Amino acid sequence: MSNTSMSMALAVPTGSIEGYISSVNAIPVLSVEEEQALAHSFRDEENLDAARQLVMAHLRFVAHIARSYNGYGLPQADLIQEGNIGLMKAVKRFDPTMGVRLVSFAVHWIKAEIHEYVLKNWRIVKVATTKAQRKLFFNLRSKKKSLSWLNSAEVKAIAEDLNVSPEEVVRMEGRLNAHDAAFDAPAIDDDSQAYAPVHYLESKSLDPAVEVEQNDWQDQREARLMSAMKALDERSQDILQQRWLSDQKATLHDLAGKYGVSAERIRQLEKNAMNKIKNAIA
Repeated sequence: MSNTSMSMALAVPTGSIEGYISSVNAIPVLSVEEEQALAHSFRDEENLDAARQLVMAHLRFVAHIARSYNGYGLPQADLIQEGNIGLMKAVKRFDPTMGVRLVSFAVHWIKAEIHEYVLKNWRIVKVATTKAQRKLFFNLRSKKKSLSWLNSAEVKAIAEDLNVSPEEVVRMEGRLNAHDAAFDAPAIDDDSQAYAPVHYLESKSLDPAVEVEQNDWQDQREARLMSAMKALDERSQDILQQRWLSDQKATLHDLAGKYGVSAERIRQLEKNAMNKIKNAIA
C-alpha cells in the first residue's frame, strides 16, 4: 500500500476500531526537531508529503480524544473521522514559529469538529438509537391524530398495530414531545446553565493533551529502563531482578550466598547498577 493510500485508510476508520487504533499507535511519535522540520517544509515549500507525515503522526491523539465522547451514543469511527478532519485543519493552520507543539495547537480544532458532529446528531440519537425505535418513531408520527398526548386506548391500538409494547409507545411519545436543549445554553438563572449538555457530556477529569504527553513520556522511560538493564552485566541484572522485580524478593544475604561474596559487596553492586539505571533514564 502506498503512503497516500495508507493515509486515506487511517483518516477514515473502517472495519475493526481496535485494529485501527493499533495501527495509528504503531506510527512513531515525532520529536520536536522532526515536527519543526516538517511544519516548516509544509508552510514554506507547500510540501504535501510533510503535511501527510504530520497528520499521520498525530492520528493516535485524535483516537484518544474521540474516546472521551463515547457516552454520546455515536459510532466511535465517526467521531474519529470528524476529529481527523479537525486535525487536518490544524496542520494547515499550524505556525511552527509560535513555539508550541502541534498536539497542543490541534486540540481546539479536533474538539471543534467533534462538537459540531455531536450537535448535528444529538437529537436523532436521543429519539431513536435502534432499528426498532426508528421504525416506531416514524410510524408514531404519522399515526398521531392530534397534538395532544395519546390516551390509553390510542396507545394500545398503536402498540398492537406496530407489534410493540404499550410502554415502548409511551416512551417514544415522550421523546417526540421533548425539546432540544442548547449544547452550551447561556445561564438564565443560577441553575439553568448547569443542565446544559456541555457540562455533563464531556469528561474533564484530565486534559487529553496532558494524558497523551504523560503516556508517551512513560513509554519512553520504560524503553530507557529496558535498554539500561540490557547494558548491565549478567550478575548486576540478576541482582536487580531478584531484589526489585521478583514477586519474592531476595535478601542481600541470599544473593551473597549465591555468588560467594559478602552481603556488603552485593549492596555495592546493587547501588552501582541502580546509579547506572538512573543515569540512563535521566
